[in-house]
Amino acid sequence: MTAFTRRAALLGGAAATALAACGQKASDTLTPASGPMAAKAVPPEGWESGLTIASRIAAGETTSLAEVEKAIARAEAVNGDLNAIATTSFDQARAVAAHPAPGTFSGVPTFIKDLLDWEGTQTLWGSRAFVGNISQKDSPFATAWRNAGVVSLGKSTTPEMGLTSTTEPLVTGATHNPWDLSRMPGGSSGGAAALVAARVVPFAHASDGGGSIRIPASTCGVFGLKPSRGRLDARNAGDAPPVDISVNHAVTITVQDSIELFRVAEKNDGAYTPLGEISTLNRPLRIGFAPESISGTHVSPETTAALEDVAQLCRELGHEVRDYKVPLNGAEFTDKFLMYWAAGAAEFAQQASAYSGKPIGPDIVEPWTLGLVSMFQARQSEFPEIIGYLKAFEAAYDDWFNDMDVLLTPVTGSPAVPIGDQAPDGDFDTVMESVLNFAAFTAPMNVSGAASMSVPLSWSSGGLPIGSMFSAKRGQDDLLFELAMQLEMTRPWISRTPPVSAL
Repeated sequence: MTAFTRRAALLGGAAATALAACGQKASDTLTPASGPMAAKAVPPEGWESGLTIASRIAAGETTSLAEVEKAIARAEAVNGDLNAIATTSFDQARAVAAHPAPGTFSGVPTFIKDLLDWEGTQTLWGSRAFVGNISQKDSPFATAWRNAGVVSLGKSTTPEMGLTSTTEPLVTGATHNPWDLSRMPGGSSGGAAALVAARVVPFAHASDGGGSIRIPASTCGVFGLKPSRGRLDARNAGDAPPVDISVNHAVTITVQDSIELFRVAEKNDGAYTPLGEISTLNRPLRIGFAPESISGTHVSPETTAALEDVAQLCRELGHEVRDYKVPLNGAEFTDKFLMYWAAGAAEFAQQASAYSGKPIGPDIVEPWTLGLVSMFQARQSEFPEIIGYLKAFEAAYDDWFNDMDVLLTPVTGSPAVPIGDQAPDGDFDTVMESVLNFAAFTAPMNVSGAASMSVPLSWSSGGLPIGSMFSAKRGQDDLLFELAMQLEMTRPWISRTPPVSAL
């Protein structure tokens, strides 16, 4: 590509503004080794990070109850527009806030995604089949967050069983994007990303089985890192599926909140070296730039331009950015992953039937889920071969990094699409086409177990966020955090708030 030589055109308004604020030219941009500081990141008035809130509570400058009440007020102010809360547990939160557990985030209010068991609260799994399902105990990941002292205000919305890239479940209705209420917030952690983007809470729990942290982080303009497989507490022992694609973590505004949330949930079982000291990256990286979809689906011109701009920004930071063609039969990979995804839908439908006492059908699960079930049933005999292909993929993915450190791609094929384009009760084939075009980049990192993140560095001409996805090998979460801190310092996003905001 010739985009990297079009330096003046591609640097972008956001970067130019940041550089002008500290009196520097594009050619003076911070390099990994040295250089002037970028524009100071100034939070919007009335907003504080999770770590700041926790430190103020610890210092006696505020109380957990006071912070919980403020967060409840913020939630009530915007949720009528966003519809991002599946279940509230405000009274339970007030009781917990009176004596929060000690920990890194002691007393800090947040929301838990409606796919995670949090003792004493309803877990719908985004489904009508599970109305009234009260969790009797925490999941392992929830325990880690509870031990860190967080206070849950309730459950954030998610599509049915997290099975699609929008958040429009029939049980609670569509969740709206705070940057444009006619647009979806992404999925499946759409409610979490919408609440964080609207500054209701500084961070929220999220999970990612095929892009479900990174996609809504991109469409809502927040930071979201998908941890390496097995790095954080995720599930009960013995519950791992044949190919473990799903992880838990968070969506945040600041990178530092994400780092510390990562620390409190680390398993530290010897499989990985615990996350050490993380500082701003101070060395150049070899970055492979792959702006095209692996399966050849359409990528919007604004998304391509945004990623070219970010690639140029990385060059300005001293990194070596080279064009990269992903060595993968994208159509084959997408087909295999989609069939594995459909198998998960079939398993969920059985669980919904068992819980509700009703046969699998449109009364208990959504048409989108039923369509995936039908796909699986039609090709169920292929499942052993599909598992073998996906298990072998991690080694193939690792080979991509023989000559590079990090891969830069879009997160999605376009900014957030209109609500209804991926509605779970829409025509199955039409919805499938929209999903495959939109969510075309994230699944390889789930299958490989790799670390991957969406960084909010760009906005469209219409004001919609466009995330940039940086991915590394499994276990290199620290490298991505270091790069994220460098990008956050160079092109800060903390002051950018959407039209629908609780501040």
